[in-house]
Amino acid sequence: MKNYIVFDLEWNQSIEGKEHSIEHFPFEIIEIGAVKLDERRNMVSEFHGLITPQVYVELHRKILEVTHMDMETLKREGRLFPEVIKEFLEWCGPDCRFCTWGAMDLTELQRNMEYYQVEIPFERPLYYLDIQKLYALQKGNGKERVSLDRAVEELELLEERPFHRALDDAYYTGKVMQEIDLETWGKYLSIDYYWIPGRRAEEIYLEFPTYAKYVSRGFETKEEILADKVVTDMICQKCHRMLRKKMQWFSVNQKQYFCLAVCPEHGFVRGKIRIKKTEDGRLYGVKTMKLVDENAAQDVFKKKEEQREKRRENRIRKVHR
Repeated sequence: MKNYIVFDLEWNQSIEGKEHSIEHFPFEIIEIGAVKLDERRNMVSEFHGLITPQVYVELHRKILEVTHMDMETLKREGRLFPEVIKEFLEWCGPDCRFCTWGAMDLTELQRNMEYYQVEIPFERPLYYLDIQKLYALQKGNGKERVSLDRAVEELELLEERPFHRALDDAYYTGKVMQEIDLETWGKYLSIDYYWIPGRRAEEIYLEFPTYAKYVSRGFETKEEILADKVVTDMICQKCHRMLRKKMQWFSVNQKQYFCLAVCPEHGFVRGKIRIKKTEDGRLYGVKTMKLVDENAAQDVFKKKEEQREKRRENRIRKVHR
């Protein structure tokens, strides 16, 4: 059985803003904190490492305000990233499931590993538990994502530990995780998108209790994604039947597309495609297919009508210019 590695990162960034950041390296990790939970979710070990930054060598004011760290401490007590990450991965062990609060930490960890030319040993695809998402699912419909400190407060887990330092936030995330019904909600694994499928055979199709998810390989253009039949096909997650579309795919903002299909046995299935970009500039699609009721189906019709009205208004504005 896997151990759970609940980790949190603190990072620095350019004090001059995004435009002065190194391409594909916007954040430099300055602290790694983690707790290890056994299969029964007992906390059995902790990891903490400070890192002396080599790229963004002046702390951004927001980092100073939130973490109360200073560069003198990082220079005095920190070590180089390759040394700390090697020690961290050894501490994690070979058979573990990563757990984070939100979706950013695994991406930034791998960005830093790639920048410092540290081999990334993770399995592909890399599945992990997003505790923030699981908490939202357990509390409600999964849409409202709350901050870690709010979740801790709601669960009455607050201790004499601060927030916004890597080890403390990892500890609190672990405490929240202990309150999650993993038998029910642990099935909703998240997928790390730092790596995406390279070919058709590697494309990902996952089924969850309430929806199905598909992750495509990379494409050069958005048009190629939307022309791919596998990307745009609609399938019922319950009976795996290929579905007839009642409403063809349409865009709401050029990054999200919706459609509506009908299963003769199980009813309406709403499709959603999000267009995302990889580190090297390729595009890929993440499709979700979910059984919905009549009200949710009507919401899709409403989105379509709103888009039609916007296009009409835009055409009128162009005529009157």
